[in-house]
Amino acid sequence: MANNTADHLPGNSVAEGNHDGDFGCTVMDLRELMELRSAEAVGKIRDVHGDVQGICRRLKTSPIEGLSGNPADLEKRHTAFGKNFIPPKKPKTFLQLVWEALQDVTLIILEIAAIISLGLSFYHPQGNDSNACGQVVGGVEDEGEAQAGWIEGAAILFSVIIVVLVTAFNDWSKEKQFRGLQSRIEQEQKFTVIRKGQVIQIPVAEIVVGDIAQIKYGDLLPADGILIQGNDLKIDESSLTGESDQVRKSLDKDPMLLSGTHVMEGSGRMVVTAVGLNSQTGIIFTLLGAGGEEEEKKVKKGKKQGANENRNKAKTQDGIALEIQPLKSEEGAESEEKEEKEKEIKKVNVTKKEKSVLQGKLTRLAVQIGKAGLIMSAVTVIILILYFVIYTFGVNKQEWKAECTPIYIQYFVKFFIIGVTVLVVAVPEGLPLAVTISLAYSVKKMMKDNNLVRHLDACETMGNATAICSDKTGTLTMNRMTVVQAYIGDTHYKTVPEPEAINPEILELMVNSISINSAYTTKILSPEKEGGLPRHVGNKTECALLGLVLDLKRDYQPIRDEVPEEKLYKVYTFNSSRKSMSTVLKNADGSGFRMYSKGASEIILRKCSHILDAAGQPRVFKPKDRDEMVRKVIEPMACDGLRTICVAKRDFIGDEPNWDNEADILTDLTCICVVGIEDPVRPEVPEAIAKCQRAGITVRMVTGDNINTARAIATKCGILLPGEDFLCLEGKEFNQQIRNDKGEVEQERLDKVWPKLRVLARSSPTDKHTLVKGIIDSTVGETRQVVAVTGDGTNDGPALKKADVGFAMGIAGTDVAKEASDIILTDDNFTSIVKAVMWGRNVYDSISKFLQFQLTVNVVAVIVAFTGACITQDSPLKAVQMLWVNLIMDTLASLALATEPPTEALLLRKPYGRDKPLISRTMMKNILGHAVYQLVVTFTLLFAGEKFFNIDSGRNSPLHSPPSEHYTIIFNVFVMMQLFNEINARKIHGERNVFDGIYRNPIFCSVVLGTFALQIIIVQFGGKPFSCTALTLDQWLWCIFIGVGELLWGQFISAIPTHRLKFLKEAGHGITKEEIQQEEQTEDVDEIDHAEMELRRGQILWFRGLNRIQTQVGCSSLGNPCGPLFEVSAAILSSSASLWELP
Repeated sequence: MANNTADHLPGNSVAEGNHDGDFGCTVMDLRELMELRSAEAVGKIRDVHGDVQGICRRLKTSPIEGLSGNPADLEKRHTAFGKNFIPPKKPKTFLQLVWEALQDVTLIILEIAAIISLGLSFYHPQGNDSNACGQVVGGVEDEGEAQAGWIEGAAILFSVIIVVLVTAFNDWSKEKQFRGLQSRIEQEQKFTVIRKGQVIQIPVAEIVVGDIAQIKYGDLLPADGILIQGNDLKIDESSLTGESDQVRKSLDKDPMLLSGTHVMEGSGRMVVTAVGLNSQTGIIFTLLGAGGEEEEKKVKKGKKQGANENRNKAKTQDGIALEIQPLKSEEGAESEEKEEKEKEIKKVNVTKKEKSVLQGKLTRLAVQIGKAGLIMSAVTVIILILYFVIYTFGVNKQEWKAECTPIYIQYFVKFFIIGVTVLVVAVPEGLPLAVTISLAYSVKKMMKDNNLVRHLDACETMGNATAICSDKTGTLTMNRMTVVQAYIGDTHYKTVPEPEAINPEILELMVNSISINSAYTTKILSPEKEGGLPRHVGNKTECALLGLVLDLKRDYQPIRDEVPEEKLYKVYTFNSSRKSMSTVLKNADGSGFRMYSKGASEIILRKCSHILDAAGQPRVFKPKDRDEMVRKVIEPMACDGLRTICVAKRDFIGDEPNWDNEADILTDLTCICVVGIEDPVRPEVPEAIAKCQRAGITVRMVTGDNINTARAIATKCGILLPGEDFLCLEGKEFNQQIRNDKGEVEQERLDKVWPKLRVLARSSPTDKHTLVKGIIDSTVGETRQVVAVTGDGTNDGPALKKADVGFAMGIAGTDVAKEASDIILTDDNFTSIVKAVMWGRNVYDSISKFLQFQLTVNVVAVIVAFTGACITQDSPLKAVQMLWVNLIMDTLASLALATEPPTEALLLRKPYGRDKPLISRTMMKNILGHAVYQLVVTFTLLFAGEKFFNIDSGRNSPLHSPPSEHYTIIFNVFVMMQLFNEINARKIHGERNVFDGIYRNPIFCSVVLGTFALQIIIVQFGGKPFSCTALTLDQWLWCIFIGVGELLWGQFISAIPTHRLKFLKEAGHGITKEEIQQEEQTEDVDEIDHAEMELRRGQILWFRGLNRIQTQVGCSSLGNPCGPLFEVSAAILSSSASLWELP
């Protein structure tokens, strides 16, 4: 296959030989050429090929028309130069996943205990003394029972195998799902090329060497190429070189364009010279081991350092299945240079925050529970051993006989197993699974609501959002711009004038200026459906101006054909600091130059010294004239919510000026006209914003537009409400208020501004970033803020990265913005953000529901096992039963409670914010309340059950005695209470009706019924392995009746007002204000390390589960334009697809 080019280069170059007749250069020639930079590259192109046109001739392509698109020709190019695709790493096999699941420490402890237990059960000491040993505790066991001693060990091993298989299967199916999603994303990624003279968009993977690609501001280059024509082109090559300065590209200085780099300014065309594994990014990936196993081995042996540097550099390509993540797991994970490098990277890049809000809270809770569980299990084992030793050798005055040693050891092993099971039950391993399931389920459903989630944790963080900073254009408005007012030749037209009403000279100037001084990629095409609206392609503001040309019964295309892009002498493209665009043409007679400019009216008018009057003659335009025009024309337009654009020109006569000195060029302009462009508010936005406000979320508008326009639109949207004293500031004023004399931002000053700020107009990307950072870092107010931000431009990248959740626009957004974001809005619509809030809150609630259920089970099981063991020297719930309760109830409950669909009611409460605890007072009341009921029932049955049911007592039974009815009833009642409590756990805010909407969740119903069915099978047919004996119908009915008591008890608990129970503590807090200061001091140290260290001490490796979420959620610090969920998939695949494992 062609995409294996990098794997066997020697063979490939032979293949080239056959195609030498077809193309004038080989893959190796082009690869060598692309490795050169600036002057060196220009020299090589000149010496070998003459110029770029020479390369195009050798590659048999036309710089103007592009390739023919003939399938045979494309196939030939694939064979000769490879496909634009980098093969991903092989997925892990099922067996590898099984092996990884086996690494869990708790499971290993259980396995060892089970094996020791098995081994000892087959050892029978000689002689009659065994009776003396056997009588230590309880009565004598008979021969048949002694034979059955192996069953418990075997059953534990069997349970462990089931756990491992379930875990491995979960990982395997998840990996498959993400691979599928990834390939879907790849197919959606498109790039603009010219074929047969037509500008078309093709999937990135179909780009071939020889294609002529159009590049523009915000693109991420999908292949290597050489510039044919460029306007003011600047590229960010930091992803490959690590240098943060933007590189200016031009034909004579540096025409080399590399895959994986970002276009930060300007536009142009390039001829593609290398794709896939032969492109610069591809070569790095080959070094990193994505190209083949041999390189991997080399990397492992000697190139750790190099690969580390590359990790920082190699960013993924647009829509290519790049697999960079595995490096982390494969390279000696402990290598110090890696850690140092990563710390450096963290300082250089604006990385995603290390942990989401939920993760932070879960980590803390995990550590607390883990410690408690460890202490409880250790105490249980110590008490059991001490009791046994004191009773046997102290009270009974037995001697330690050599032949009795195995039997004593068997007791110790039994105690040890009980201790381990207490630990297993104490630690909620189901939690990671619940989080995983909940997030994966939500992400899948959010796709239908036009939210493409790139980082899983964003989905949950969104539920905590307290503030949304939204763009105006395209998000709140329809991004369908039309010119509705104009000021031409001293006349303010309230509607677009007829062409006859305008002076012909002015009309000519207007039409030429608009047609030439706009990106040639911007066009208005005929509607797709008859009677539909014309299609706007490219920059929407420019489309509005071109629409004005068409409304004036003129056509822009003939003018562009007359002045093709090659004839444009100099272009100053639009960027956020200039807020204008200018194009310079050389006059046909060679006598000088003419420059056309357009941009925000206040900015251009400030640079105008003349204005055209009704006769089309320039007259002097003084500052007082400008002020009057602002007052009479621009402000009234802005107050109607219009964006005002000024079109101007300047003629240069005599010597050629210094074009690089922009301040001297962009001055002394002559204003041709001012137009007012309308961008109507999306009809559904006001309602969506009202929903946000009801849900306690503040919506702020941050826009580059004029303050009056912004205010008018904000009022239409409902962001500004009449009679409220909210602030509307311009960027300049905002900066004056928040910066000190030295120009530094002060948090105290910012804290005075942001709570009332609703509209920030004429803002730069830096202002947006400052505002977002200021709100996130602020500690004023009751809760800390969680901020979501929307953005579409390249310059929004920093703010999107800084925000807790960054939303990029799927349609209007640039690749750079998408890469910095967490969620992509596929329909660019603000209402989709509201859906994301709903899903986010649902995830949070699902986790809380599961926690409430899980912790009740844990508290009860631990206390029962602990007290039972201390009083009766045996846990009422056997190891295997505990594993069943723990595993099946955990896994199935996480499935049941994590898949509840969201309801509109979620939007009626305030957000939780950053420091609200995971376990609220109400939940704590439910947990403790239900635990009390369950403990009372269990202990009553344990110490008086035999009388109530009129059966033999199961207490103090010998080592290998058969299962008793007594203990079976305790086990059965315990499970029944959990089943009915699972229904109670569906509500966490103290609602009475726990059955509300239960039919909307078929998964929940089937899980509850399925668990019930399995329980019947275990009790009736489980026998010795499950330490169960079959129960009668009467006994079953009593068990169910006691279980139903849970529902009634639940009603009683919800009737108790929570505010009366002052003694209840909350748990699972976020980061407190005091810790923020500490956190800022140690920002580059990953927070999770402390937790990990504590856990390592206790060897509670359930925490791997949490890290599994982290692996899945906290995506690599490497950006990934490859497409939304790919990043998650890369993270998952890399962490050996074992989401329970630490990377």
